[in-house]
Amino acid sequence: MFFKSSKINEFRLWGLLLTLFGMGLMILGTAGILLWGQAGKIFAGIFMVFGMISLLVSVGIYFWAGMLSTTATMLQCPECGRQTKMLGRTDRCMFCKTILTLDADKATEKVTFDN
Repeated sequence: MFFKSSKINEFRLWGLLLTLFGMGLMILGTAGILLWGQAGKIFAGIFMVFGMISLLVSVGIYFWAGMLSTTATMLQCPECGRQTKMLGRTDRCMFCKTILTLDADKATEKVTFDN
């Protein structure tokens, strides 16, 4: 994990970054019209297409994160006590960034439940 946050939040972060990048490309493209007049329309068109592709990819990432979020394991964080979602065998808490695991081999404490 790159930013040391939960996996779902990282997917959402990349979607947000692609959205902002795509919008920035489109704004930069329209600046070409202001700078070069009629010749800048080609520049603007190219940047509009790349910006739109970036926005469509970000929509796909947000959709993918939403689908993953519906099937994620819900559990209560032992540190902050808030309910969080977990993808895979290890993940981080969405709120306090504590490393969580469902794998008994990777756990630092063995918890036993008495019946």
